Amino acid sequence: MTTAVKIDNQRVEEELDAVKEEVIILRRHFHQYPEASLKEYKTIARIKEELEKIGLAYESVGETGAIATLKSTKGPGKTLILRADIDALELDDETNKEYASKNAGLNHACGHDGHAAALLGAAKVLSCLSDTFTGTIKFAFQQAEEIGAGAKQFVQGGFLEGVDQVFGIHLDSSVEVGKLVATGGATNVSCDIFKIEIEGLSSHVAQPQSGRDALVAAAAVVTELQTIVSREINPLDPVVVGIGVLQAGTRYNIVANQAVIEGTVRSFSFETREYVLNRVEEIANTIAQSHRTKVSKFERYDAAAPLINEEQATQLAQQVAAEIVGIDNVITNNPKSLGADDFADFLAEAPGIYGRVGTRNPENKETQYGHHHEKFDIDERGLALATAYHVRYALAYLD
Repeated sequence: MTTAVKIDNQRVEEELDAVKEEVIILRRHFHQYPEASLKEYKTIARIKEELEKIGLAYESVGETGAIATLKSTKGPGKTLILRADIDALELDDETNKEYASKNAGLNHACGHDGHAAALLGAAKVLSCLSDTFTGTIKFAFQQAEEIGAGAKQFVQGGFLEGVDQVFGIHLDSSVEVGKLVATGGATNVSCDIFKIEIEGLSSHVAQPQSGRDALVAAAAVVTELQTIVSREINPLDPVVVGIGVLQAGTRYNIVANQAVIEGTVRSFSFETREYVLNRVEEIANTIAQSHRTKVSKFERYDAAAPLINEEQATQLAQQVAAEIVGIDNVITNNPKSLGADDFADFLAEAPGIYGRVGTRNPENKETQYGHHHEKFDIDERGLALATAYHVRYALAYLD
């Protein structure tokens, strides 16, 4: 375990206590005005307004992201990024709370409203503590996590260059409020979305020999793709090859001249990920050819890399979490998730960890709905812990 850092705990706690209510107010504001991925214009405008109040300089990242910089008054040192995602979901809000969404068909049903508010709270606290650490803290307010498009803008824009470590958190309705998660290794899968277009030749169904049936070829491709996991991958290496879309044909009595397949590959391993994606393309081409059709287009969209927490960062996060909630309330072996998060793209550029913060109240059903549910809500006591997790980790790492 990393050696504990001696800091003025009383001063830190006083600063954290001072922002508790403000963080809740900000979270409720963001919840009332959710915006979809890459459309977070008013959200980022409010975040920039808050950063200006704190006195932090910031840069825009794309149209709807931002990164602020805080330099220690004690001098240069390591650079740490703290990250929060800020986008919402295209989903109705059925919480019936006074802070329910005012934007029809949009809902912060994954906790990103709390992420943004907690990081703003942490930015305010750490600004007041800039004489207690050395180095630089960058606060990344990232757009478009839900579609895997936001982290790429930070990476491609060069905002991860020269960064020594990254840290992020996610609120979690499956974890009881009062508990913090710091689990090492691979915790979330990669997410790649593929699209296969198959080209055939039309004919009357009464003369199938004159056509080349793209529908039958596509159905065969879908079936054969299922053998990748069952026959080519070690059963101890979890992988998903899922097909969500199969479209073909225009009329019941016409041999289909086109078909479209859309699916996803998910893996905890960079190597397995590449192998499976290559096999998807190879199998599609081979099967299509055997049906006298051809793959006219194969597209792959990289939504997120595997999310792998680095060992030393995990140990530090576990120690920090124990200082906040006590060792008995730190979860170090949280189950892996087949959900993806593009914070993985930050981790692919610099070592770090993605922690989790419990928001489930066993006595309040309203906090027990899963993420991406219309009634998703949180026990707001978790916001103070999320803020503290950011602050305490930053102070521990930079000293």
